[in-house]
Amino acid sequence: MLQPVVRRTWAPRGCTPLLRQWDRHDRLSTISALTVAPRRRRFGLYWSVHRHNIRAAQVLGFLRALRRHLPRGFTLIWDRSRTHRAACVSAWLARHTPAVRLEPLPAYAPELNPVEAVWGHTKHGELANHAAADLDDVEARVLASLGRTRGRPGLLAAFCHHAGLDL
Repeated sequence: MLQPVVRRTWAPRGCTPLLRQWDRHDRLSTISALTVAPRRRRFGLYWSVHRHNIRAAQVLGFLRALRRHLPRGFTLIWDRSRTHRAACVSAWLARHTPAVRLEPLPAYAPELNPVEAVWGHTKHGELANHAAADLDDVEARVLASLGRTRGRPGLLAAFCHHAGLDL
């Protein structure tokens, strides 16, 4: 996530804008959930940021936190990531079956996942053409972007609509 996404921009003729940066090997990984309250149609956005690759332990921690925020239960619509299919995650889901339901997405179908639209908006929209100075800068920008996105229920609804979820 540290490599800037270069997007088309305007500049005076003959003055090509430059993004100066160096090759980085740092990592910022995130896990997130877009929630919809079915009766009141209220949208929510939850996330967790890590400075390493996300493993099953982080997915499990995120699910536990999500369960605390949504005590009535929820339906998970997620991809077939290896971390989602880990034994500890499957066991947790089995223990919370009536309250937490699982609806897996087909393999290789990011266009059906509304959270992918959130990340597309963050990465290709709000962070476009930003050459981060360091990992702290990226994290601050990502958190600020997600905070702004969380406060825009119309945008969150559009992400769901784009994924083909009629609510």
